[in-house]
Amino acid sequence: MMKSLIINFAYYLDTSSSYQKTKRFFYNLLENSDYKYKKYFDIFMIILIFSSVAILIREVKSHVNDSLLFFNNYVISFIFLIEYILRLWISSSVSKIIISQLEHDVMLSDTFRFSKALKDILFSKLKYIVSVKAIIDLLAIIPFFHQLRLLRIFILFRVFKLFRYAKSIQTFTSIITAKKFEFFTLFIFASIIIFVSSVIIYVMEANNPNSSINTLFEAVYWSIVTISTVGYGDITPVSAEGQVVAMFVIISGIGVFSFTTSLIVTSFTEKLDEIKDLKVIDDIAKIKNFYLVCGYEKVAKEVVQKLSKRNKVIILEEDIQKVEAAKKEGFTALNYDPGSIHSYKKLRININLQVKAILCLSHSDVENVYTALTIRSFNKDIFILSILKNKANRNKLNFAGVNEIFYEKELVGIIAKEFVGQPVAFEAIHALRSNITNIDIEEIIVNDRILQSFSTVGCLENIKYRIVLLGVYESSKKRFLFNPIDSTLLEKGDYLVVIGNTQFLKEFNTHLHTKVSK
Repeated sequence: MMKSLIINFAYYLDTSSSYQKTKRFFYNLLENSDYKYKKYFDIFMIILIFSSVAILIREVKSHVNDSLLFFNNYVISFIFLIEYILRLWISSSVSKIIISQLEHDVMLSDTFRFSKALKDILFSKLKYIVSVKAIIDLLAIIPFFHQLRLLRIFILFRVFKLFRYAKSIQTFTSIITAKKFEFFTLFIFASIIIFVSSVIIYVMEANNPNSSINTLFEAVYWSIVTISTVGYGDITPVSAEGQVVAMFVIISGIGVFSFTTSLIVTSFTEKLDEIKDLKVIDDIAKIKNFYLVCGYEKVAKEVVQKLSKRNKVIILEEDIQKVEAAKKEGFTALNYDPGSIHSYKKLRININLQVKAILCLSHSDVENVYTALTIRSFNKDIFILSILKNKANRNKLNFAGVNEIFYEKELVGIIAKEFVGQPVAFEAIHALRSNITNIDIEEIIVNDRILQSFSTVGCLENIKYRIVLLGVYESSKKRFLFNPIDSTLLEKGDYLVVIGNTQFLKEFNTHLHTKVSK
């Protein structure tokens, strides 16, 4: 009967949307660095930590108000206790462990082994409890349970909780951890030097009445101070043998210090690019409405230069040399494989809300197909445009879910056919493409403000601003009207495609949004 109740309760928790939503909220608040409210929680906890330590320091030689002591020993400790319990709760799912054990036993036609599930639950919780961060959290709560003045020193463990909340400290820790084997080897070497020199200096100096080294502890203290190259001078060997030992310890200390510095510098150098990428990713997560360009070659370079004038553009490129070239030209580029789903997971962006379109501009149709398939595997709606190098691969791109395919040779053929024997017309097309002439093509969306003053094409006054209206894209009818007549009605959501000097385009855009109908 008891097992049945436990199983039913486990399924209830696993299927309860409110329970799962609550647990997910606290997980995001405590562990998810991408959660928008986590930074406020971290700041709040950092303030509590510094407040607690400040009160402890004040209490050493001055009287502290009883209300402040109550706040420090009880209120702050209670908040840390609640945080500890919540972290213990989200560290693993009890209901999932029970359900997993039940399904395993059912599959083997066996009875439900609650003892095995309970063992797994205890093991998963104990794994969190004995972790370094959890031990620090527990020590920081101790003043809540003890009023002995000596035990209040555990408040200082709250400082170590900063490792949870300060991202820069976490970054530094991860860099040092990457070289943990080298640091461990260095620690063993330094420990041997300290142990050997401590014993030798104690044997040589202990019986000398003029020596300040009278105990083994003082010998160890001297060795640590000397090998660290600090050299306080409060304890020094007086015998010739002891001074020879000191020379070797000092030389060893210089070696240890140099090796330590070299390790730290090497670690930072190796992780520097990764740190920069993480900073870029954090910045990207805050951007709204940008274009994601996959591949950075000749065509991509031209496209990015045009798009970046009025839009944010992010480049994903697998070739590190091309990434560096893009960065030198002032673009935001990441050394990620656009055909790998892990690249998009690392970006931590909401494609539907943040990305206008994805442009597959690699010079390899295979890479473009693979990129499109990867994107479509987790997003069915985002607009994808791809360049096509080989006409035989068009169907593959269509099958991969590409919305628009751009075939260079086909476009060149159309232009050549239309303008052969018409050099002036060809120069006009070239002028539109060139950056030197300051001629640009712009899309202006018709919104409510424009409709208040301009209901038809004839009201736009584009001729007055020396702007050519190429046409109107009617969103409701999904069609483009080339050179529309003056009586053409405008609707909200339509696009005006205009051509003209960049400065004139700005003035015309301002005119559309500022004129008020009489």
